[in-house]
Amino acid sequence: MSALVVALVGGAYVTADAYDLVPGFVTLAPEAAPAAPFPEAPGASTDPTAAQVLADLDPAAPVPAASAVQALVQGVATDARLGPAVGVVVADALTGEVLGGNAPDQARTPASTAKLVTGVAAMARFGKDATFDTTARQGSGDEVVLVGGGDMMLAAGAGDPDAVNGRAGLADLAAQVATQLRLSGRETVTVRLDDTLFTGPATAPGWSPSDLSNGFVAPVAPLAVDVAKMSAGEYPPRYADPAMHAAQQFAARLTELGITVTGSPTRVSEPATGDVMGVVSSAPVSEVTQYFLDTSDNTITEVVARMVARDLGLPASFEGATQAVLRTAQTLGVDTAGTTLADASGLADGSAIPPDVLLGLLRLVVDPAHPELREIGTGMPVAGLTGTLSDRFTSGAGTGLVRAKTGSLAGVTSLAGTVLDADGRLLLFVVMADQTGAVGQWNPRAAIDSFVTDLATCGCAA
Repeated sequence: MSALVVALVGGAYVTADAYDLVPGFVTLAPEAAPAAPFPEAPGASTDPTAAQVLADLDPAAPVPAASAVQALVQGVATDARLGPAVGVVVADALTGEVLGGNAPDQARTPASTAKLVTGVAAMARFGKDATFDTTARQGSGDEVVLVGGGDMMLAAGAGDPDAVNGRAGLADLAAQVATQLRLSGRETVTVRLDDTLFTGPATAPGWSPSDLSNGFVAPVAPLAVDVAKMSAGEYPPRYADPAMHAAQQFAARLTELGITVTGSPTRVSEPATGDVMGVVSSAPVSEVTQYFLDTSDNTITEVVARMVARDLGLPASFEGATQAVLRTAQTLGVDTAGTTLADASGLADGSAIPPDVLLGLLRLVVDPAHPELREIGTGMPVAGLTGTLSDRFTSGAGTGLVRAKTGSLAGVTSLAGTVLDADGRLLLFVVMADQTGAVGQWNPRAAIDSFVTDLATCGCAA
């Protein structure tokens, strides 16, 4: 196990958040190799340069007896730490057979497990290599128009080719524009901002003011610097107008390059269509998706969902985004009956998803017929090691062998993902408790983690 932990950590570090709502830092390398035939060990490193720690799973490994799994399900469903409303479902990953469940068809508040819907939709619609581009275009007269293309993780300075947050840099874009200006004999410009890509409100009705003031989420915009953070740290306040702040930073970078910028940036009323003067590209969608799954970043999830909406020809708004990700899941064969999404990230009040729907998404993720979704499986936090699971499963059978999306709100604790049992069988599981009461997260998480650890230690073949 020590070799497994070393391979998985690989220099990565993640600051865990208290409520699974705020972003942290991610350095775990993305999976670069093409999808391998299922099954694959969920605890294997996602770094393609690392040695394989666990062999491919044996499809002949014994399946746990449904009676044994159901007994574990009943135990967690009646655990007082989770309150009176608990939905659970466990299935075999290879066959999809359900091995145990408790109210799996009853919709419950998903919290951040809702991000699985957006993750699956994004990978299905865009594939792993697509990027979101920030562009500078020629406007009328001396205008240079900064055009947002769906990247709220711009760097204020130079981009970092090894980063996800900060892959594209405004200094790099400004350098391209400065070169074009000087080639045409110009050194004075006016900066305009085109943030018309998205429509509707920038904040969801179901978000509380404290969600914004505490830095749990930013107003959703088609471009921003560092997810609109006003300062460094885990919980910084966010800029009220992320796109305009990015435009101001762009103007400052032009000034540093010797270009005279007259006045302050102002918005255009119509999408810019002039000649392209420069382009910088985000990290690939696969890495962006892994980022928001691992860190549970609400803002980036909302941005990606709006880009899915645009891809489907729907309004890039909260309503359009939720319709788009659900429609994509349905197209892939997931029965979304009973599902309601108030936003794409799970932060807003009013979302409800049955455990069976999350199970349907997980089935797709491990299905060899959908290699385009592999990054969902490798992007979810690894128990005891990365992301929002870095401080959970820190010892015991589940460490490194559970990959799951967390979900936590006041009175809500959920977890959905994969676990390898003692016989080498990969299981899918969903646990959702949305009436835990004002008890915090410690006890509900401990109850769920104990259940998943029991699955990991189960040598429960009939």
